[in-house]
Amino acid sequence: MHAISKPMNRLFILLFFLLSSTLIKAQINEIGFFLGGSNYIGDVGPTTYIAPHDVALGFVYRWNRSTRHSYRFSYTYGKISSDDLDSDMPDRYERGLSFKNNIHEFSAGLEFNFFEFDLHKLGSQFTPYVYTGINYFSYKELYYIDKEVKEDYTAGALAIPMVLGVKAKLNRRFILSLEAGARFAFTDNLDGSNPKNENLTSLQFGNINSNDWYVFTGFMLTYTFGENPCYCPD
Repeated sequence: MHAISKPMNRLFILLFFLLSSTLIKAQINEIGFFLGGSNYIGDVGPTTYIAPHDVALGFVYRWNRSTRHSYRFSYTYGKISSDDLDSDMPDRYERGLSFKNNIHEFSAGLEFNFFEFDLHKLGSQFTPYVYTGINYFSYKELYYIDKEVKEDYTAGALAIPMVLGVKAKLNRRFILSLEAGARFAFTDNLDGSNPKNENLTSLQFGNINSNDWYVFTGFMLTYTFGENPCYCPD
């Protein structure tokens, strides 16, 4: 059994390195980091859609399949918080609730360029782009007791990202992007207004039929590597 497993292990390792080498040579890859801010939209605090005031940072990988589209994978960590005292809605201001939460987001999807973004070409290039896909993120389930926020447990949920950005080549290897992306979360309890715990349903408030949103806004700097691809139809 051991005599068979050793050659098989070596074969799998060899196939892995051959496949990795082929992918790198066949495509232009990008790897880099995201740095910016975050905000939330829901039942606590103001309802401004893009108002980054908490930190957001992460890592991103792009696989440029053509001059017009890329597959994209990322991890982003962001803090979100809000305070009723910052709201211009009188009922929220008088209520006086506030919260903080942490988002750990994993995203996979498709990025589409409005203009051709050909990494074969030397010189500067620029294009607006959109990105969407599917996200999975973790967060803290919250609830309020006597206006004080409490943590229940760590939960996970899906979200749909809707991202609009612009990017430009700085030189042969580096690309700088600026983007703002709203995420429609499949939960209504980033803020503690609608706890999932059945023992806490009496503490629900706000619009429990409308899910929460969170937004990441910032810069992305990526490094390109791999040989120039042939952007040809399969």
